[in-house]
Amino acid sequence: MQNNEATEHINKDTVNIDMVSTQDMLVMINNEDMKVAQAVQKCIPEIAKGVDIIVRNFLQGGRLFYVGAGTSGRLGVLDASECPPTFSTPPDMVQGIIAGGDRALREAVEGAEDSEEMALNDFDKYDICNTDTIVGISASGNPKYVMTFLKIAKLKKCKTIAVCSNPDAKMKQYADCFICTDTGAEAISGSTRMKAGTAQKMILNMLSTASMVKIGKTFHNLMIDVKPTNEKLKRRAVTIVSEICGCRLVTARNVLESNGYSTKHAVLYILYGLEYKEADKLLKEHHGVLRRIFE
Repeated sequence: MQNNEATEHINKDTVNIDMVSTQDMLVMINNEDMKVAQAVQKCIPEIAKGVDIIVRNFLQGGRLFYVGAGTSGRLGVLDASECPPTFSTPPDMVQGIIAGGDRALREAVEGAEDSEEMALNDFDKYDICNTDTIVGISASGNPKYVMTFLKIAKLKKCKTIAVCSNPDAKMKQYADCFICTDTGAEAISGSTRMKAGTAQKMILNMLSTASMVKIGKTFHNLMIDVKPTNEKLKRRAVTIVSEICGCRLVTARNVLESNGYSTKHAVLYILYGLEYKEADKLLKEHHGVLRRIFE
């Protein structure tokens, strides 16, 4: 029986990939990769719709859950894990759920992507409610684990987003927002960790980053809520405060060291002379959005 999923088709441009030189092989793969950004670009209206859904729920105290199996699940966990250090989000604000649990991050868990029971158990475990957003991720859009998760989410009145590379994906019926990138046949037939996976990574970056920008986690394009957990990030915080305040790096560093490297509080101290408690009160009144205070 023929498989109609484009990612499972045989790519006519790479049929000789096992016979060419190493360099020619890499050129073939790179040529395929160059198609990914264009496929994502065509989906920007749907991605924008997804961002607006996530932001509305964030502003109501909701959370964002990425749900997937295999490569798709790993990409969701990766994007979620990068939000706390990048934007100082609480650990539970953006979460990645992979079929088969943590073990599936490092090895294949047999039957996990087809397990409706696992989906039911995982949904209950996270106490998901109607202010949360569920993003189902799958190249084919058909694994039972992801579909079941989205189906339950819809029944619970959650907003749902589907990210896939198959226009005929079954999970489309459970999605308030359907993001489908036409990445076509993979360089290695069926290896969706390649173009389809790259498209997913780009889309998840856009969903989380744009949502964080819209809730005030940046100032201009500066990572104002960066969590300085290492020397590199401390240097970045110093540079950000210096840039915003127009002060010397040493001034920014001294203030940050005195307040535990809280960038927003440092900015308000340097520009307005606000002590930590006063700045903290003002930030809470404006939901942490520095630009609102400036305006």
